[in-house]
Amino acid sequence: MVTFGTQPMRFTPSSMSVSLDRIADFLSTVPLFRELDRQALRGFAEVTREQRVAKGALVVTEGDAGDALYVVRSGEVKVALPGDEGREVILGILGVGDHFGELSLVDGRPRSAHVVATQPSTLIVLRRAEFRRQVEQNPQVAWGLMVELSRRLRQADGTIGSLVLLDVPGRVARVLLEHAGPGEPATLIKQLTHQTMAHMIGASRETVSRAMAEFQEKGFISVQRRVVTITDRAALESRSRPRI
Repeated sequence: MVTFGTQPMRFTPSSMSVSLDRIADFLSTVPLFRELDRQALRGFAEVTREQRVAKGALVVTEGDAGDALYVVRSGEVKVALPGDEGREVILGILGVGDHFGELSLVDGRPRSAHVVATQPSTLIVLRRAEFRRQVEQNPQVAWGLMVELSRRLRQADGTIGSLVLLDVPGRVARVLLEHAGPGEPATLIKQLTHQTMAHMIGASRETVSRAMAEFQEKGFISVQRRVVTITDRAALESRSRPRI
């Protein structure tokens, strides 16, 4: 069963300053707000709402009114497009510090995808009208929003290209690289099941499992207790490029 709930943040006078400081501290780690000074961060913190959702909760639905920006404070959510017969295409897995709803802040159009909590999660919510009022006072956020939208557009271009030009192992390699931390060896920042990767690249779970087994056999990755570690980044990067 899908459940969801929204709870405005309420502070007592004695806890208000500490609570706002904690929200401001968190917002300072989010790329969209990173360039703001302390006063500006507190200004945004004052107009936030907190939404706690259970695992499996539907946060937003495709076609809903686009009236807010959401930032993941704890937990994890997935952004997905529903398909026929219960199938879905996963557009992204978002963790702490990630956000969604940016497009709605710009054009106010309906939501373009579902967002579902894959873990119990806490979200920071900024309503569109309140966000715009704050942006008028802090134009740096508008620039940060443009940078973020550019990054998302480049990522979308790469995803479309991989679906057209890469075979399934190539697409799996690309997903692993996108979700890995820096350096080598590097573990995946967000652990992805074979089924989740299949939904992300438009393939079956079986073909993803075969690709993962191939990468392990060749020494590109290692898997211990479901934790995937990239052990040969160069080889995986080579496999993620189109073969002409």
